[in-house]
Amino acid sequence: MDDQIKKYLEDMLIAISEIEIAQERFGRHYEAFENDIVFRKFVERNIEILGEAMNRILKIDSRIEITASRKIVDTRNYVIHAYDSLKPDILWAIVINHIPRLKSEINSLISRSMSNPRLPKA
Repeated sequence: MDDQIKKYLEDMLIAISEIEIAQERFGRHYEAFENDIVFRKFVERNIEILGEAMNRILKIDSRIEITASRKIVDTRNYVIHAYDSLKPDILWAIVINHIPRLKSEINSLISRSMSNPRLPKA
């Protein structure tokens, strides 16, 4: 795996970890998320990071084995550019339905790269 891709995947894991920490601190219920602007903004920022890192990965390797990789970038763009129409339930659905799978896929990619490193160039 390209070192830069690995760095971006690790950045994504950090963003996911921060979302999980926020869930522990603020609560794992939609009502807590909907009613706490700090919680929502924290999640928004980390979704932006996920999308930006994914965008950078796709520029290096568009065949990366991440489900809906392009949608991750599109979501980042939506959060940034359509901020005034962004609904909390959309963000919460991403956190609950998509982040766990993304975390699993990233961990799998990193694990595979560790167990099967590139051969040194001759």
